[in-house]
Amino acid sequence: MTSEGQQRPITDTQVTDSDLSEQIKAVTKDSHVRAENTELMRSYVKGQVTLSQYKMLLCSLYEIYKALEEEMDHNASHPAVAPVYFPVELARLECLEKDLEHFYGPDWRNKIVVPAATLNYTQRLREIGEKHPEYLVAHAYTRYLGDLSGGQVLGRITQKSLGLKSNDGLSFFYFPGVSSPNRFKQLYRGRMNSIELSSEERAGLLQEAVRAFQLNIQVFDDIQKTLSIVELGAESSWTHEKPIQQQQQHLVHGEKPVQISSSFLSASPLLRMMLGVCVALAVGMGMYAI
Repeated sequence: MTSEGQQRPITDTQVTDSDLSEQIKAVTKDSHVRAENTELMRSYVKGQVTLSQYKMLLCSLYEIYKALEEEMDHNASHPAVAPVYFPVELARLECLEKDLEHFYGPDWRNKIVVPAATLNYTQRLREIGEKHPEYLVAHAYTRYLGDLSGGQVLGRITQKSLGLKSNDGLSFFYFPGVSSPNRFKQLYRGRMNSIELSSEERAGLLQEAVRAFQLNIQVFDDIQKTLSIVELGAESSWTHEKPIQQQQQHLVHGEKPVQISSSFLSASPLLRMMLGVCVALAVGMGMYAI
């Protein structure tokens, strides 16, 4: 990142290996560390993930994978996408639908809540699906191989943290179409490395890989901040003691975004109280319903 918070252009001097998979690994090394150190991921590492965190994460993953898999389907014959198009082995959308139905009930589509960062992520996937399909490879690699690598471990952590008696609600973490994750990842990387790209396309794809990590980090951070706003709103309704976070927060419920401004919140204890009630009502019907 530059001092202005923008991405540095990816140049050939930043990576030494000619394999695309190794180049992506090299340019996203720092981003990978930042993703692991988000509060949401630290909760996972500590085995302290909450039901609220997990349910909102599932909602965001559903929207992200819906966009990614629809764009992958639309571009399945594209020369850059075709080699890494594995819908039978990797598709997550159906698994996420099962998990969401488990926690929210049959009308889960009307209850899911996501932060605005999730919407930004999906918009980017739609954009590149139309204009630069080869960039989808960066997002597919980042999401699918990341989920495949840590899926079963994270699934067990989630099950233990939430006290779940079975694997119901944990379908996302399991890949029944992949018998050997390690062998499949080798196959996937080999297919990636076979993709023919111009120097300009390769540079753009590497830049997109960095962006994919940044979009995921923003989603993780927004999930945690959104949950904090809900908790703080409820608490400030009674105490008015804790300061509101000094930035804007966004919620998207269905197709209706709700913007929460810190300057608005700090104006009056009464407004903070009203916010706590309104946000709790907006989110609670979905996020806290089992």
